[in-house]
Amino acid sequence: MRKQILIVGAGFAGMWAALSAARLADKHQQAVDITVIAPQPELRVRPRFYESHVQTLVSPLMPLFDVTGVNFLRGTVEQILPASKEVSWKNENGEVRLRRYDRLVLASGSHVNRDIVAGAAEHAFDLDQLESATVLEQHLKDLAGQPESEARNTVVVCGGGFTGIEMALELPGRLREILGQDAKTRVVVVERGAQPGGRWSKELRDVIIEASADLGVEWLVNADVESVDASGVTLKDGQVIASQTVIWTVGVQANGLTAQIDAPRDRQGRLHVNGNLQVLGHDDIYATGDVAYAATDDKGNHALMTCQHAILLGKFAGNNAAASVLDVAPLPYRQEMYVTCLDLGAWGAVYSEGWDQQVKLTREEAKKLKVSIVSELIYPPKADRAVAFEIADPLAPFV
Repeated sequence: MRKQILIVGAGFAGMWAALSAARLADKHQQAVDITVIAPQPELRVRPRFYESHVQTLVSPLMPLFDVTGVNFLRGTVEQILPASKEVSWKNENGEVRLRRYDRLVLASGSHVNRDIVAGAAEHAFDLDQLESATVLEQHLKDLAGQPESEARNTVVVCGGGFTGIEMALELPGRLREILGQDAKTRVVVVERGAQPGGRWSKELRDVIIEASADLGVEWLVNADVESVDASGVTLKDGQVIASQTVIWTVGVQANGLTAQIDAPRDRQGRLHVNGNLQVLGHDDIYATGDVAYAATDDKGNHALMTCQHAILLGKFAGNNAAASVLDVAPLPYRQEMYVTCLDLGAWGAVYSEGWDQQVKLTREEAKKLKVSIVSELIYPPKADRAVAFEIADPLAPFV
């Protein structure tokens, strides 16, 4: 019976896991069934969801899967059954089915948790998924039809991580386009840390502060959200910010399927994996992307929930899942190079290297690099078997 590699998810990690597994099977001229289960056969370019025209930020995957021999099932995995090496999944018609696997690659991604603060689930927007980012974009456009008020012209971004920063610094220009160049708008970032960008290097932090000041983006630091309602945000110190647009960017958690596997998880729900990305205690299950708590090096660094890490994690997970059924040596995951490239709206961008975030480029130079990364580098390869397999090699150069 042909070996079955089942991949849950078609994001960056899932797509690259499928291509990498297919590459290794092809290299060893072995017939292995590689199947991806996901709600849709498209890569949603999530790192760009702070931009406008969000519905265009997708890339079809069927042409690529077809030329590389990857099977696709449209549906959603609801239950993982490690004892029987099966998953229970629901197809697009709502029918529940079982699918057997010899190796499972869990690449089901992550989501923001809006339930941690009262009212956030009902009244806050997010740019976490394509659907919710589309709702936010339409809401912003619709503000032009609302009577002018302080609440209409004020946007509150809850959370000053990378997602919150890119969204917040994009907003002054976006609001001027929607409300008019003379509109008196206000963008506020609510951050529980003691300073903007406090978790990063001083060099990077100083750039974020400078860009925010130039664009008029305010930071409320040492601040926690108490509740969100239709009229705005109430902070734990009692301060109320009137706003029709509250954007939630904090509390990212791994997909809930991780809880169905009896294995250690971190605070974000990510499964602990060994160097080959096998889930601890489950040699036939691999975790990758946002559901994997994986060491990137021997210095204590671990992969972050970024496409930068998901892409390479996916390549290693797919390769190693295939290696285990082909009885060839796996490739231990390593990703010692870490860079950040943060979009800072009309100000430009900032690019840094290393876990200590040494700033190398700013403003327009960094912006050109950022555009190149998000519009070219992270997109799927063209539907050419040889090209796709060459790039899917975990040891192939990747910036």
